[in-house]
Amino acid sequence: MSKLHLVEVATPEASRLELPEHVQLSLAEIAGAAKEGLLALAVGTGLLVLQETMEWEVERVVGVKGRHSAQRTAKRHGHTPGEVTLGGRRVPVSRPRVRSADDAAEIGLDSYREFASRDLLGGVIVERMLAGVSTRRYRRTQEPVGSDVVERSRSTSKSAVSREFIKHTGTALEELLSRRLDQIELAALMIDGIDLDERCHVVALGITADGTKVPLGLWEGSTENATVATALLSDLQDRGLRLGHPILCVLDGAKALAKAARAVVGNRTPIQRCVRHKERNVCDQLPESERPWTRAKLRHIWALDDHARALSSLKALAASLDRSHPSAAASLREGLEDTLTITRLGVSDTLKRTLQSTNPIESMFDTVRTTQRNVKRWRQGDMRQRWTAAGMLEAEQHFRRVKGYRDLPKLTAAIQRELQPTTPTEETATLIAA
Repeated sequence: MSKLHLVEVATPEASRLELPEHVQLSLAEIAGAAKEGLLALAVGTGLLVLQETMEWEVERVVGVKGRHSAQRTAKRHGHTPGEVTLGGRRVPVSRPRVRSADDAAEIGLDSYREFASRDLLGGVIVERMLAGVSTRRYRRTQEPVGSDVVERSRSTSKSAVSREFIKHTGTALEELLSRRLDQIELAALMIDGIDLDERCHVVALGITADGTKVPLGLWEGSTENATVATALLSDLQDRGLRLGHPILCVLDGAKALAKAARAVVGNRTPIQRCVRHKERNVCDQLPESERPWTRAKLRHIWALDDHARALSSLKALAASLDRSHPSAAASLREGLEDTLTITRLGVSDTLKRTLQSTNPIESMFDTVRTTQRNVKRWRQGDMRQRWTAAGMLEAEQHFRRVKGYRDLPKLTAAIQRELQPTTPTEETATLIAA
């Protein structure tokens, strides 16, 4: 196979290419940047293209320079220093000015406004810091854009990066705590807590009818107490979340969360206690030698699809632990029936494994902890909330539907059947049987 040499292809094309005079001058100006690498060359080219674009926009608004027009509505007004965002830094440029013909107002340029937005800078800073870059090392993560651009750039110091991060994470916190929830139709609601420097954030994660995970909100307190959880659930209701229809509440092992859920959502609301939390709480009361056997026994029971059999097996296990480890038995009995709610509702297979525990919300917490790993000292104010909210929204970008989501309609139907009010005949029969 014959090879086509670059000269054979490029020469005829180059002979037909006619560049405008000002573009040819721009290419001559950036030729030196090529010595610093391809990216520096591209940056130099981009800045000059931006400059030409602004001049072209001025010509479109004002008209061709040197040609008088009686109908003109704007006029040139020289140049002034400006700044644009480039790769996580602010770079100075010369911005052409345009004023109305009667000098009443300044006319902005769309091209400059687009590139001068600080949102671009904040987005880069937040992305890098959530990825683990500290404020001290931020400057070292900058792309090699050429010594001339680096010398003239700013907004890369530790304090400047910190200010931008505070501003944008504050926006993320406000977005999370104020987003409307009217249109969300939940199938399950998960609540769990994450500890940060002697403070606790109680977080709510919703699972919609189609299996989508949605961070709903957070509330800060000293512990996972009922007051904090109630405030969180009340806030979700104030923002439009409908908790009156049949949903499953999946909670960690804290009794306070179950109390708050029943107080706000309803006494008959089905509550699934996280089996992983319960397993941990029980095993923590046992000596190391007995933990593997007990853990395996618990997991075998919770995997059963027969609710009556699973319930009797758990009670039997608690009775056997009574003789040697009464504290472990008491831990198992606390909320014992709530660990089998998903089994009682007839849910099995993949969806059962998904909703038996708070693992979906724990995976979000893993992202939150990863984004916070460089924080050495928590300050007063909303710093904890800002970092947690930013981590939650970062995790949301990578969410997938929960495993077993196709069975969620069956879960909702089962809850509806369980919550249906009994008829007078059924109530009479119940009283007679009692």
